[in-house]
Amino acid sequence: MKPIFTSFKDAVADIDDGATLMVGGFGICGIPENLILALVDKGVKDLVVISNNCGIDGWGLGLLLEQKQIKKMIASYVGENKEFERQVLSGELEVELTPQGTLAEKIRAGGAGISAFYTPAGVGTQIAEGKEMRVFNGKEYVLEKALMADFSLIRAWKGDKIGNLIYRKTARNFNPLMATAGNITIAEVETLCETGEIDPNHIHTPSIYVQRLIQGKQEKRMERETTCT
Repeated sequence: MKPIFTSFKDAVADIDDGATLMVGGFGICGIPENLILALVDKGVKDLVVISNNCGIDGWGLGLLLEQKQIKKMIASYVGENKEFERQVLSGELEVELTPQGTLAEKIRAGGAGISAFYTPAGVGTQIAEGKEMRVFNGKEYVLEKALMADFSLIRAWKGDKIGNLIYRKTARNFNPLMATAGNITIAEVETLCETGEIDPNHIHTPSIYVQRLIQGKQEKRMERETTCT
């Protein structure tokens, strides 16, 4: 069995100032919201956060942003977060915007032990400035370095007590990739079951990538409500 925490505060107790974190989710879907809340309460600062985006105002990573706990954000999307936009434009927050597919591959490469790779995405744009370029088969490619983190905070729908995980729908985006690329992966799961209850054919993240487990309920907020008339 992997360590199963009952306190979110204890689960993040060794995440210190200046840590690099990967945080799973897409928008506010599939985010480890309770782990994020524990970091807000802990007051840890100068974080480097790698995530698809930075949540929304008042929820998810947006809470860490409002408390000025994030020093640098590596993301592909500014999203619906007005405070994110404000801090970027005012120079309060360092941001490294990366094409979404490139971001995913940088994380996947980090988890696979691949130091860098060449991609055509971003060639001819500001993304490629200052980076090594190569030509393959007559086409230009830019060198992108892999990403790793001190901690990966991820969200799963279901997990067993040794850390095998299953994700649901949109949550199966950056979460599986980030699980492989953190030195310590902390999985927040909705349902925790006994070892052997998950069909091996249905496992998305094998237990070898998970170091800590904790069960928690989600509020499942909506990023933007739309109605049809």
